[in-house]
Amino acid sequence: MTTRSQHTRLSRRSSFWAITFAFFSLTALSTAPSALYRLYAQHDRFSSFTTTIVYAVYVVGIVVSLIFAGHISDWYGRRVVLAAALTVAIGSAIVFLASESLVGLVSGRVLIGIALGAGIATATAYLSDLDAAPNGTPTRRAGIVSTLANVGGLALGPLVAGLLASYAPSPLRLSYVVLGGALAIGLVAVLVSVEGRPPVHPRPAYHPQRFKAPAQDRGSFFAALTGAFMSFAVFGLIAGLVGTVLAESFHHVSPALTGLAIFLAFGTGAVAQTTTTSWPSTRVFAAGTGSAILGLAILVGSAWLEPPSLALFLIGCVIAGAGCGGIFRGSIETMLRTSTPDVRAGALATFFAVGYAGISVPVIGAGVAIQFVTASDVAALRRRRRGGTHLCLSGPDPPPRDGSDGNGGGQRSRVPGRLTRLVMSEDRERIVRVGLGDEEERSARCLGRHGSGSALGRQDAGDSGRGQERPGQLCVGPPAVSRNLDHD
Repeated sequence: MTTRSQHTRLSRRSSFWAITFAFFSLTALSTAPSALYRLYAQHDRFSSFTTTIVYAVYVVGIVVSLIFAGHISDWYGRRVVLAAALTVAIGSAIVFLASESLVGLVSGRVLIGIALGAGIATATAYLSDLDAAPNGTPTRRAGIVSTLANVGGLALGPLVAGLLASYAPSPLRLSYVVLGGALAIGLVAVLVSVEGRPPVHPRPAYHPQRFKAPAQDRGSFFAALTGAFMSFAVFGLIAGLVGTVLAESFHHVSPALTGLAIFLAFGTGAVAQTTTTSWPSTRVFAAGTGSAILGLAILVGSAWLEPPSLALFLIGCVIAGAGCGGIFRGSIETMLRTSTPDVRAGALATFFAVGYAGISVPVIGAGVAIQFVTASDVAALRRRRRGGTHLCLSGPDPPPRDGSDGNGGGQRSRVPGRLTRLVMSEDRERIVRVGLGDEEERSARCLGRHGSGSALGRQDAGDSGRGQERPGQLCVGPPAVSRNLDHD
């Protein structure tokens, strides 16, 4: 029976690449929904802040799974734990397929977070076991391949989802069919692979992973934790909020463009990690920190330009991603160097837990900020910086005081006209008049009659010759914004 089972297993080399494919598929599915958040928001009409909560719930699933299941492959063997993680990931794809609602999105994200938390440490250890040197030391190839499978999958998942959502039918379902199918193939490949680490007998009593720091050189270890937090925070901001920023500041809602931006950030991060292997950790950490700061500055600056620059935004993604890839490599190399084998598993758990906390906290903070600093606020600041350009909410001209129709005709009854607003056209070249809905008009008229703290006739200081009072002119809030209401 044992001989027959051994004949049905893949060779050690084939098993190495089978585990790589399964690992790649798992990480690809974990980030695929990031390219589809805008479509989910349109479908269920939820805000950008809800999007950040969804992303944070996913991270919580990762951290919880990392603490409670990330280390158990040391006891039960790599294959059974990785197979279980892939099964949970396939379950998350089924949930995504079954429901396009917010409930389905949250449920699927929790499941894929749990699968990733258990699978990321297990798959990395599995590859190291299968490609170890005769003395048991992991080879350089194992480190490079595991990095490419991890970060490369994170990069490719949103790109595939975005392209399928933009150019294929069923935008909220097809990508999960494709990636779920890849996971199913990966699960079969794992089941026929050789074991990397046999189960321990007798098994120790279960306990959650304990966070540990090495007794020696704790300063370097905590510096590595800081690097993990920084790199994961920037990657998390890009993956969690790039779709919202592209829609709000650049007016691009294409899932393909969102997926491309995420792909550029994670893809260049993977390239940076694999092309700087000969650099000392201090050098790669310093270079990565500078690149990450520069990339973030370009990202922010590209949205504040007039008009915003999409090309600069994508360049910022590339530079920030490369920098974060360098920070991550330098940090994990420092962590491994400063920890001894007897505390290394606990040190790794601490490292990744801090890193994934770095994903969630800044994303939630940025999501809260977006709720209060909208694209219209940015536009108002731009107009104020240019010196007084403003948009008006206006109604029809008031009737002549003599009661004529304005063309020398007879008397006419005075019927209040419909309120309109003046808005910038899509090509940003002209101002166009747009009618208000009934509810908006009622609110505007009510504001005109009863708005407290408003001042009639107050205009922006940049508008020369407009500082005098004008009947029917109601200025509310910042002086750059004014509303014209018709006379009753």
